[in-house]
Amino acid sequence: MSLLAVSNLTKRYRRGGNTVIAVDDVSFYIEPGETLALAGPSGSGKSTIARLVLRLIEPDAGRIEFEGNDFLALRGAMLRARRARLQMVFQDPLAAFNPRATVARVLDDPLRIHGIASRAERPRRIAALLERVGLAADLAPRAIHEISGGQRQRVAIARAIATGPSLIVLDEAVSALDVSVRGQILDLLLDLQSQERIAYLFISHDLGVVRALAHRVILLDAGRIAESGDARAVIDAPQSAIGRALVAAAPRLKRTTQDAS
Repeated sequence: MSLLAVSNLTKRYRRGGNTVIAVDDVSFYIEPGETLALAGPSGSGKSTIARLVLRLIEPDAGRIEFEGNDFLALRGAMLRARRARLQMVFQDPLAAFNPRATVARVLDDPLRIHGIASRAERPRRIAALLERVGLAADLAPRAIHEISGGQRQRVAIARAIATGPSLIVLDEAVSALDVSVRGQILDLLLDLQSQERIAYLFISHDLGVVRALAHRVILLDAGRIAESGDARAVIDAPQSAIGRALVAAAPRLKRTTQDAS
């Protein structure tokens, strides 16, 4: 049984009297401990799929099964409990969090909301989470807006793993970071996956990052799947028009691929 199974997912929007199909009959699966990447140009449906999987928005058609449950049928307390197992890391944690909240408050919230630790235990758990993502425990009293972008993204990852998830959705989670910090965050994600067997749904426009991190990739075009398969095989030799266009738009990746052949 797959960890996540998405079948015939469809989402439409009404804009200016017209119907726009953002996601059109998309199906895929993710196994435990696997990384599946969604890649494609702007407007291809990547982030809409992420929001649908997280149930931040509801689909017009389709089915989502998560850990053997009909995820779309869950409501109330049952949905909240299952959401502890499905977390998200956004592109910009400064926008996702209250920038004036402290690091400790950001990490305390999931522990408190999901009843993971008592009030007395939470400071110790927060220190352990910070250390797990390569941050000093004495960062806890600092405000989110006072720390660097790389530190904020590590805090976001710490928050995501606080509830012991089996799947984390990463929506352009490294795209705003400089190259050296990006590499460090990718190494952290790989380490967490190896140690905790966390699966990732990784959304990115950067095929170089996708090639380094993902096991499989889906290339999207106008809300539909244009191509899918092993990440390196698809990126090194794309068969679809959109795949060839994405590789051509990444000159460093194109040169690396040619040099390796």
